[in-house]
Amino acid sequence: MLNHTFLSSFWEGFKIVKSTQTESLISLTLKPYATAKCSCGLEAHAVHEYQWRHVKDALILGVPVELCIQTRRVKCIKCCIKTESLSWLEPHARITNRLRSYIEQLLPLLPIKHISQITGMHWHSIKEIDKRRLQQVVPQVKWEKLRQLVMDEFAIFKGHRYATVIADATTYQVIWIGLGRSRKDIRPFFEQLGEHAKNIEAVAMDMNTAFDLEVQQHCPNACIVYDLFHVVAKFGREVMDRVRVDQANRLKQDKKARQWIKRSRWVLLKKRDNLNARQESYLEEILSLNKDLMTTYVLGAQLKELWRCDSEKQVNELWEVWWQQVQESGIKPLQEFARKLSPYLHGIVASANYPLNTCTLEGINNKIKLIKRMGYGYRDTAYFFLKIKAAFPGKPL
Repeated sequence: MLNHTFLSSFWEGFKIVKSTQTESLISLTLKPYATAKCSCGLEAHAVHEYQWRHVKDALILGVPVELCIQTRRVKCIKCCIKTESLSWLEPHARITNRLRSYIEQLLPLLPIKHISQITGMHWHSIKEIDKRRLQQVVPQVKWEKLRQLVMDEFAIFKGHRYATVIADATTYQVIWIGLGRSRKDIRPFFEQLGEHAKNIEAVAMDMNTAFDLEVQQHCPNACIVYDLFHVVAKFGREVMDRVRVDQANRLKQDKKARQWIKRSRWVLLKKRDNLNARQESYLEEILSLNKDLMTTYVLGAQLKELWRCDSEKQVNELWEVWWQQVQESGIKPLQEFARKLSPYLHGIVASANYPLNTCTLEGINNKIKLIKRMGYGYRDTAYFFLKIKAAFPGKPL
């Protein structure tokens, strides 16, 4: 049997007058015994009418609880007729504050689907609770303090559908997310930035012309900094892979050597510091046997040095040397890549003064993928973006 006296302490001003219990549900009927209060805080001088409300409460010993509550509409000297104020239940709510608090504690730990199974609540109701919670916990953006930004894109749905994420390069706070990756799609961010756009000193991004042009239009004092990570990834796809495949195709008569070259992709692309002893030995042997792969690998390593220079003059000098070596190599994929990279040199040179990169956003993108997996995808993009912002509130300065 349920202890009515003990349980009544959970619902201030009410007592249990009836209870039923099954293995899957506890049903309680509550009636008021204390003087009703108006929402303004004054005690009511009379009761206008009684109403019955059905709400859900937190689990008791793992069993869902449903309450049938007799509430009152009261006559207040100040407010006239109002519904009484309850400390444990918000006006018009279908769940108690205790159940809402319990759900809010579970939300950072479990997917909504699992919380729905635990509490017996519909997933949409739980999502709305989380959305309301996130709107309260996501910190406000201090637009006037923004100086350096990082911009990147991430896949939001299948079928090449993307969103753009922008973060403060100093605090790593995600300050804006929007659907798409075109100039039109990211323009609302700069409109929101408004007069503070003149304070932006540098923006790190990949070689996205849309991002570049929009930043130049709205942030007259900002330097564009092209990210090393994206350039290296592009070099791996367009140069190293192409040279490796070409070399493998030239070895059609020697199947063993051809397989040897074809299987070297990840060893050639992987950062050398991350190779184990066996992979290091494999790499050395591959490079020693193939001149074009050796040349491409060395020039790829030299390309990274452009982002490690101490001055713009040093970057330009190193670029001239690198460009000359590329032309002398005679390797067409390498020469084509250098030709395409040349118009973006200004963004590489700027890295000497602003050593920014989007590695932080790559970490953010990995966390975004995790959030997406936990939610089994999101149909409500506004809710999804709120979860991302809440996950990256920024570090205090």
